[in-house]
Amino acid sequence: MPTMASTGTITQVIGSTFDARFPEDDLPEIYSALEVKEDRDTDSIDLVGEVQQHLGGGQVRAVALGSTDGVSRGMSVQDTGSPVRVPVGEAVLGRVFNVLGKPIDKLGDVDAAETRPIHREPPEFTELNPKTEMLEAGIKVV
Repeated sequence: MPTMASTGTITQVIGSTFDARFPEDDLPEIYSALEVKEDRDTDSIDLVGEVQQHLGGGQVRAVALGSTDGVSRGMSVQDTGSPVRVPVGEAVLGRVFNVLGKPIDKLGDVDAAETRPIHREPPEFTELNPKTEMLEAGIKVV
């Protein structure tokens, strides 16, 4: 994983994906988060993408985790050097989050002590509970 974040340039936008060119010796890792930020007179762009593929020649393909409206070729993109991380623990119980781990329930910020990447290794088989039991999710069906 890169120690310092690198900067690249968007080369192509295709629907909900975009390609970006980075220095070949500082290519973002697969699942690394990329940020596209630009302030304009009428609006601003604040988009996070996740690297899904290395295309060769210093290019990566990323899935946008938001709308690509207004994103165009030549825009600067920053490699965060880290995967998308979300808060975990007691503080998130009963809260509603978007895919980036930001609360969308209008209850303020989350005071979680720990964050974890959205892509992780599954638990070991020995850590799984073999009993069949009721899972209470708290979801009501009308």
